[in-house]
Amino acid sequence: MNVHSSPDIVAATAQRAYGAARLSVKHVNGRTRIASLYQEGCAKIRLPERDDHGLEAVMINTSGGLTGGDRMRWEFDVRENCRAQITTQACERIYRASADTAEAETKLHIGEEASLAWLPQETIVFEKSALRRSLNISLAATSRALIIEPIVFGRKAMGENIETATIHDRWRIWRDDRLVHAEDFRLGPDAGSMLRQPALLGGARAMATVLLLGADAERHLDAARKIIGARGGASFWSGKLLARLIDGDAYNLRKRLVPLIELLNEEAGVPKVWAI
Repeated sequence: MNVHSSPDIVAATAQRAYGAARLSVKHVNGRTRIASLYQEGCAKIRLPERDDHGLEAVMINTSGGLTGGDRMRWEFDVRENCRAQITTQACERIYRASADTAEAETKLHIGEEASLAWLPQETIVFEKSALRRSLNISLAATSRALIIEPIVFGRKAMGENIETATIHDRWRIWRDDRLVHAEDFRLGPDAGSMLRQPALLGGARAMATVLLLGADAERHLDAARKIIGARGGASFWSGKLLARLIDGDAYNLRKRLVPLIELLNEEAGVPKVWAI
């Protein structure tokens, strides 16, 4: 029996994940409360109870990771006098992309006398993955922001090695509509050889960028340098404390990153989901 394909049959395309979520919080009777919450697609936000007056938001990607063509959008508005921290339920995984690029866009707005800690768990990059991310932050004159972004290039315990991958991380941060910090981190497609260069990771598998913007940032500099040690560094200028850490794997990176978050995030500490 001969089977012939019909010209009317359209080739199936791979299913792509899409998610968008927005959260706005307000100050009510000395506590930070939800003003509005919107969720769409695979983007979810959960709000665990806290003992203090702040609010914790946990981002969840129910698709289980990102691959080529997936799209995620997050937006958070922390209004005046609020205290909030945002994290992820687990590490975000960037899987092999057969075509196209995964995209993730985040926008943060922080009002007067407000404080926001952006504390996602590690992004794990897999072989032949492709990711483009943007982080746009708008701060008021008196607001405070702690921003971290840890990335792991293949899991050492699983014997994963990264040779081919493409990553573009773009940060733009404004205070009172004036650009105060900008970064563009680009890697790939020959990611393995680039990561082995002494000027980048020198063969290490994990890295983290930590940025604190606020009136109290400089006083943490010496303590931050002691925690970071020789595998990284920290500097302060123009109201910003910027730190870079590298390590051989995610476990050893966390051993320094967690106390650094505890130092810079002060009484709010590390989100509970980091220990689950």
